[in-house]
Amino acid sequence: MRSVSVTADGLAPAAPASISVERLRSGLLWLTGVSGAFVFIEPSPYEYASLLAIFVFAATGLALRPGVMPLAILLALYNIGFSIAAIPVLDAPKTIIWVLTSWYLAATAVFFAALIAQEPRALAPLMRGTMVAAAIAALAAIVGYAQIVPALSDLFLRYGRARGTFNDPNVLGTFLIFPMMVAMGRIFAGRRGTLTACVLLVLFSAALLLSFSRGAWGQAAFATLLLMTLSFMTSRSSTERLRILLFAGGGAVVLAGLIVLLLSFDSVATLFTERFALEQGYDVGQFGRFGRHVLGALLALDHPLGLGPLQFHNLFVEDPHNAFLNAFMSGGWLSGLTYLTLMLVTLTLGLRYAFAPTPWQRAYLAVYCGFAGTFAESLIIDSDHWRHFFLLVGALWGLMLASRRYVAPTAAPQPAALAPRRSAALSTGGRSVAQPG
Repeated sequence: MRSVSVTADGLAPAAPASISVERLRSGLLWLTGVSGAFVFIEPSPYEYASLLAIFVFAATGLALRPGVMPLAILLALYNIGFSIAAIPVLDAPKTIIWVLTSWYLAATAVFFAALIAQEPRALAPLMRGTMVAAAIAALAAIVGYAQIVPALSDLFLRYGRARGTFNDPNVLGTFLIFPMMVAMGRIFAGRRGTLTACVLLVLFSAALLLSFSRGAWGQAAFATLLLMTLSFMTSRSSTERLRILLFAGGGAVVLAGLIVLLLSFDSVATLFTERFALEQGYDVGQFGRFGRHVLGALLALDHPLGLGPLQFHNLFVEDPHNAFLNAFMSGGWLSGLTYLTLMLVTLTLGLRYAFAPTPWQRAYLAVYCGFAGTFAESLIIDSDHWRHFFLLVGALWGLMLASRRYVAPTAAPQPAALAPRRSAALSTGGRSVAQPG
């Protein structure tokens, strides 16, 4: 057993040895996080940055632990279904690129899981890069919507909604959820950087509102409530619990003020009123969003191999707008059932380890709530190619494995001479924690 210092997120920094290699690896992870904000084309900059990171980590020592294999197998089956279903429609536009992208994103999830399971501190540069990416995307969204630089407005807007550095306003909105959870976690902790976290949270919230994505709004509300609940339940500090309660009240007031400020602009008020409606015209009717869900589910019963990737819209004009249905339609029963299993297993096991008293528990809760929010929104949107979703899946599996390994020794009986030391080591109230050697 050894004691090491921890960062504000509970993630231990690298040891002094091999500092140049560590800086290279951390820099690549940071770059991967930052590049996640730039999704205009496929392959996107994220693919290049993450591929480089995979090569470097594989060359410098990365073990694929047995605990990662269930994730790897589920993702492989998920994509095998797509590959089989794609055979009859290989000549259709973008089919091959879509399937290859799915395989690659699955590989990134396995990479993140293996890496973080081996070195939980590897999540820190990924989180920092993602925070920078979110800040860039949010600023671009606000600059574009406010037409501060008129020449860039069209680049950062779509259908009058802010999309920032993404192709779609909906993806911008959902991308901001995890960084918002990270910022909230830092505010709850009340340590150094709280003011910066508050500023970032306001920035992300403004961009989220200007995306006018109803799904992202709902996901943000759900993930926030879940984070506050889990943080309150797992906190071992009465001061932190009080801070969470004050945040709930103060945050509601600040959010209300931000909404009122934005609604003072006529263009924002008009679009907000339109988008705030529970149902849009394209949601209702036999071939509306929810009607397509029913028709697609019935169609899936007659097509065990699916229709093939990107073929659903040929029958129903629009895409499924449901990641679970899309898995069945694009990859048949194999992809659909595998995806459903993966999501439910990750959600259930993830909740179990949310209560594990680890040094990285605060980061864990941010990742878990980000994943849970995406899980919920996947019922009404196609999230199967969201880069940040696969990052969250991989990070969550990696942290689950690391948490299981961290708490396992405490379950076994300890000699009386070691009991006080173990008890003290597991306390995360101070600045040092014990980790398995």
